[in-house]
Amino acid sequence: MLKLIRFLLPPFVAGLCIAFLIIWFSPNLKNTVLPKFDVTGHYTSSHMSFADAVEKAAPAVVTIFSESISSMPRYMRANTTQELGSGVLMSHDGYILTNYHVVNDADQIMVILTDGRRFNDVQVIGFDTITDLALLKIDAQHLPVIPIDDSFNPRVGDVVLAIGNPLNLGQTITQGVVSATGKQTLTDSPYNNLLQMDAAVNVGNSGGALVNSNGVLVGITSAQFRTRYNIDIQGISFAVPYKLAKEVMQKLIVDGRVVRGYLGFRGAAVDSTGKEVTDLYTRIVGLRVSDLDPLGPAWQAGMQENDIIVKVAGEPVTNPQRTLKFIGNTRPGTRLEFEVYRGDELRTFTLVVAELETRAN
Repeated sequence: MLKLIRFLLPPFVAGLCIAFLIIWFSPNLKNTVLPKFDVTGHYTSSHMSFADAVEKAAPAVVTIFSESISSMPRYMRANTTQELGSGVLMSHDGYILTNYHVVNDADQIMVILTDGRRFNDVQVIGFDTITDLALLKIDAQHLPVIPIDDSFNPRVGDVVLAIGNPLNLGQTITQGVVSATGKQTLTDSPYNNLLQMDAAVNVGNSGGALVNSNGVLVGITSAQFRTRYNIDIQGISFAVPYKLAKEVMQKLIVDGRVVRGYLGFRGAAVDSTGKEVTDLYTRIVGLRVSDLDPLGPAWQAGMQENDIIVKVAGEPVTNPQRTLKFIGNTRPGTRLEFEVYRGDELRTFTLVVAELETRAN
C-alpha cells in the first residue's frame, strides 16, 4: 500500500500544481461563476431567477403618455388622441430613448418614473423616422440609467427580457429569446435593421427596454410591427438593436436630426457568377445596382441598372449591409470612388454623396 501511495502521490501533486497555475494565470477562469446548488444537488433560486437583471434595469424604464390635440370640430373626429408607450433613461441628466410613433405629433408629453415622479415639461431633442426612434429630455439629475455594455453583441438564442408598461397595467417583464438578428425586410430601408425575438410585446411596450439576463440593454422594443398587420401574431416581436439606437441618439444630440448619405440606388448581393445571393454561406463579391433614382448621384455619374459594384472607397464589397451602412454614415458632399463591372468591363465612377431626405409620418 505504501508503495502505491508513493507511486500515485507525485503525479497527483503535480496535477494540482498545474491546475493552480492555469487558474492563476487565466483571469477568465478565475472570474467564472459556478452554478449554485443546494444540498440536494438542485439549482438554487438565485441561479434560476432573473431578478438581479430586472433590479438593475427596471428603474431606468419609464412610462410615456403623449396627447395630440385636434383643431377639427368634435363632430368630425375626437378632439384629442392619446398614446401610451415606454422609454429608456440613457443618461443621469435625463436623456430618454423611445419610439418615434409614441410621440409623433404630440402636443403634450408626460414622463412617469418608476419612483412615481412625473415630468410634464418634456423636450423632444429629435427623431428618426427610419429607425422609429425619438430622443426626449427631462430636467432632472442623478437619474437611474440602463446598464450598457458596448462590447456586447446579441446572438440568436440569447435570453432577453422586455421591460415596459403594456396596456397601462404597470411595469411588466416578459421573457423570450433572440430569434434572428439584422432583419431588414420589415423596415423598407437599408439603413435600419431589427432584432427578432419572442418576448411578448403589446401596446405600451413600445420604446421600452430589451435587456439580457444580466440586465444589459440589448435594444429598444417596438409594438409597431405587431399592430401594422392588424392580425394576431404569436411569438414574433421586434426591437431596434442597442448599437444602432446609440448611433441615432448621438446624432440627434449633436445635430438634432440624423444626417445620412444618399446615392440613389438599391443593391442586391451577388456572387462571383453574378447570381443574387440567397443564403448566408455563399461568398459575396458585389452589389447589383437597381432602382436608380434619375435625380440621384449614381445616375448622374453614369451608373446603369445591373451594374455590379465591387469596391467602394477602395474596400471590396463582401458585406452588403456593411457597405450600405458605410454609405449612410458618409457625410453629404463627400466624394467616393466606386469600381463597377458592366458586363466584363471594369469601370470607375466618382460619386458626390447627397443627403437622404426623410419625412415625418
